[in-house]
Amino acid sequence: MKKALILAGILISLMIGGIESFAQNDVNRTKDTLAATVANLAKAMNAFEKLKISGFIHAQYQRADTLGAASVNGGDFAAASSQRFMVRRAYLKVEYAGNLTNYVLLFNANEKGFGLLDAYFSVKDPWLKAISLKGGIFYRPFGYELSYSRTLRESPELGRVTQLMFPNERDLGAMLTFQMPEKSPLNLLKIDAGLFTGNGINAETDNKLDFIGRIGIAKGLQKNKVSYGFGISTYNGSVYQAKKETYEMGTSGDIRIFQLRLADSIPGTYFRRRYLGFDEQFSIQTILGKTLLRGEFMTGNQPGSEKSGSSPTTTITNSLFLRKFDGATFFLVQTIPGNKHSIVIKYDFYDPNTQIKGSEIGKKASDFKATNGTDIAYFTWGFGWITDLNKNLRLVAYYDWVKNETSPNLAGFGKDHKDNVFTLRVQFKY
Repeated sequence: MKKALILAGILISLMIGGIESFAQNDVNRTKDTLAATVANLAKAMNAFEKLKISGFIHAQYQRADTLGAASVNGGDFAAASSQRFMVRRAYLKVEYAGNLTNYVLLFNANEKGFGLLDAYFSVKDPWLKAISLKGGIFYRPFGYELSYSRTLRESPELGRVTQLMFPNERDLGAMLTFQMPEKSPLNLLKIDAGLFTGNGINAETDNKLDFIGRIGIAKGLQKNKVSYGFGISTYNGSVYQAKKETYEMGTSGDIRIFQLRLADSIPGTYFRRRYLGFDEQFSIQTILGKTLLRGEFMTGNQPGSEKSGSSPTTTITNSLFLRKFDGATFFLVQTIPGNKHSIVIKYDFYDPNTQIKGSEIGKKASDFKATNGTDIAYFTWGFGWITDLNKNLRLVAYYDWVKNETSPNLAGFGKDHKDNVFTLRVQFKY
């Protein structure tokens, strides 16, 4: 009997030990599974944190002086209308931001359709973290205004000269940027240099690439209560000549006209497209609020068509007309203490043909091409009020007072056009 009890005890002990061992193993397996799950979740969250989704919408009402007014403030009005509602922009931005890499897709959707705006990657060197390569569709590195954030812009649209010289605002190409990290004393210097197709976001249409570059300096002082910046930009490109006739400005007696430049030229010639730009920015914070002064000037040579002096986005199949242009944009922005309200004064001008003025435009001479409405200069004063209700919502009321050159020799330009535009915009960003 005693031996039987001892044997039973041994068996029970073995059973209990087996059960405890099994339970312990099960607990260990559970811990291992839980740890792996947590690690996978952490990894997924880390990747998700690098993915950023943002955007904004510009919903607006506009009213012009006359029916069918021509405008660079959102495009021409319909022939039978002097007012309109618009979704000027509705951007959706998807960005993956790694330690040394970045990838961006930007889309725009409005009443005119849905389209791709940005599609690019950027890679930064792992040593100095000062040199980066960007490739794809993105803003051209010319001047300050062109790549200035659309949510911070003080006027509804870019200056006239910027719009016409850089249609689509973006281009297809590749760019190198040099800028030291923020803690470096050399961080104030930024150099951009790239090669682009030269015709906006469209695919390459000729055998030339255009060079665009900018050298800029920006610095904040006294905890950014005072800041300044300036830059110089260059554009070195070309426009393809698809036909024999190319015209440049000349003189017939006392008449300034377009004369044939190369009567014996053949298709396949390229003509220079050269821009030089200067920009400056200055701001100071005082008891009166923040005062901002900003200016940008551009000059150069622009081959275009007879009826358009803007940069071509496709091959020009008609004759080329060579023009020298200049233009500028100047801002004064005064933010009222509290930083919720700002007053904006803007002046911009664009002269598409600096070799002819006013009443000279439109004069005719036999066997020559006369100048036309494409050669008319424009001068615009803008006045605005901005209210930031919170970090997401902004209201803008803005009036463009537009003046143009007049000439008695040019039909439709005997007097100033009635093309002033009032814009009331709501901006919501997230």
